[in-house]
Amino acid sequence: MKLPIIAYGDPILKRKGIEINRDYPDLPELIANMFETMYAAHGVGLAAPQVGLAIRLFVIDASPFADDDPALKDFKKVFINAEILEEEGEKWSFNEGCLSIPEIREDISRYPNIRIRYVDENWVTHEEDFTGLAARIIQHEYDHIEGKLFTEKLSPLRKAMIKSKLEAISKGQVDVDYKMKFPLLKRKGR
Repeated sequence: MKLPIIAYGDPILKRKGIEINRDYPDLPELIANMFETMYAAHGVGLAAPQVGLAIRLFVIDASPFADDDPALKDFKKVFINAEILEEEGEKWSFNEGCLSIPEIREDISRYPNIRIRYVDENWVTHEEDFTGLAARIIQHEYDHIEGKLFTEKLSPLRKAMIKSKLEAISKGQVDVDYKMKFPLLKRKGR
């Protein structure tokens, strides 16, 4: 089932996610729904806060970037209760977007190498190193479970330049081809 994606401006996107356990209600269904939602919106990652749940869960399928990085051909993972242990290397910029902030893309600086500990959908604990685009996508989704958005990494000047676009998104004044929930949308006749 496709879930509505929460738009910029909703307080849930600013809340730090809580850890979950294997008894979390309907977790396999939630994971499947998150992948379906992400694919329908043409994304490569989706975090639980983006579907209205302040929990430490995100999903990634980086295969659309396989032409740029062949190692991403089958890079499909579920991250539960993730914790980034290390970030290192010289930061590099890459143009990022976010399903919760449609039509805005910005160059964001991130570390090229990370070490992360997480549990997968089978409750197996992993501690792994990731580099390049995989590390970048993980850091972007990890920020979501920490209550952070990529726009917070922008300079004050750049933030001021996109302020009206961000306000328009929170009011639903954006054209998307996937289901969204807008925090400031006036509910007329609903």
